[in-house]
Amino acid sequence: MARQTRVSNANMMTFPEKLSRFSWALFIPMCLVLAISIVVLYSAGGGSWQPFAMSQLIKILLGFAVFFFAAFTNIKTWIKSAYIIYIIAFIMIVLVTFVGHTGMGAQRWLNLGFFHVQPSELIKIALVLALARYFAWMNSVELSQLKNYAVPAAMLAVPFLLIVFQPDLGTALSLGMITVGMFYIVGAQKKWFIIAIILGLLSAPLMWYGGLHDYQRDRIITFINPDHDAQGAGYQINQAKIAFGSGGIFGKGYMAGTQSQQSFLPEKQTDFIFTMLGEEFGFLGAFSLLMLYTVIIIVLFWCAKTCRNRFGQLVCFGFMLNFFIYYFINISMVLGLMPTVGVPLPLMSFGGSSLLSLMFGFGLCQNAHIHKDQQLSAKGS
Repeated sequence: MARQTRVSNANMMTFPEKLSRFSWALFIPMCLVLAISIVVLYSAGGGSWQPFAMSQLIKILLGFAVFFFAAFTNIKTWIKSAYIIYIIAFIMIVLVTFVGHTGMGAQRWLNLGFFHVQPSELIKIALVLALARYFAWMNSVELSQLKNYAVPAAMLAVPFLLIVFQPDLGTALSLGMITVGMFYIVGAQKKWFIIAIILGLLSAPLMWYGGLHDYQRDRIITFINPDHDAQGAGYQINQAKIAFGSGGIFGKGYMAGTQSQQSFLPEKQTDFIFTMLGEEFGFLGAFSLLMLYTVIIIVLFWCAKTCRNRFGQLVCFGFMLNFFIYYFINISMVLGLMPTVGVPLPLMSFGGSSLLSLMFGFGLCQNAHIHKDQQLSAKGS
């Protein structure tokens, strides 16, 4: 009974008590993936810590600070600040539209002087947190009413459109899939999804001719016909297939990948890092990473199912969707199973915004697990 009293009041839970509830099953595979990323990025730098591995290691250390802060902060703080975090991320998205830094043909970053931040990565976690806060205390009757989905739909629609025009179609689609997944989890009626799919199909011609850039249409055409423009729009994916396929079962060996080491493989440190892993470590290396990702998904699902408060459940389910969509799209893309889009491989790709956002998300899920037995109110009391 005494233990239940302590659990019901997070303000009385000591740090050792929180640490005793820490999910090592989630933390260890996360750390293993981060370690693999440093190994691969060291190879991507030609056997040097510069320019990728050392920079990423520093970002990982910063990410651990974000992770532990998110994990051990009182969960009530995250309930109270959920909308504020979303608003901050949204404002940053708006700022990108007007004063954003342009790189690789897209205006996606804010230049903070010492660091370039990509707000579209933060908005993914912020939206999950805000939707969890919005839906957590609704009953079944409220969740069955279409009007109660207007606000979350607007929370998606505005940043979605802004991100599309950056242009960053991959991130925008990821954001949409995360939101639709959250709607399904909370119990939205299935007929609404059917109607949405029909409307999406009907609007496809408008999107094709009015919403996509020429290079985006070229990528879709190349996906349908891989031989189309093999030296242009199809170059990346063709080189990725060659690199991954040449790795065989055991790979060509560490720092011995010909496509990656001789720079035939573009963006080997970011979007196509999975291909580099497959070339050097083969099917076994790629499969091992997939198994670590699978373990993470299973543990996140378990954290959600064992959480007794709805807010924590939705945070874990939402982040699980986010994480799965990240690596599903990236790996499908580099294997030629989807059109090429700019979605990083979670915890693996070089870059700070995606890494720090993911570490924040992992910290929130740890927080939900630590406070899984706590009863919460909508006001965070």
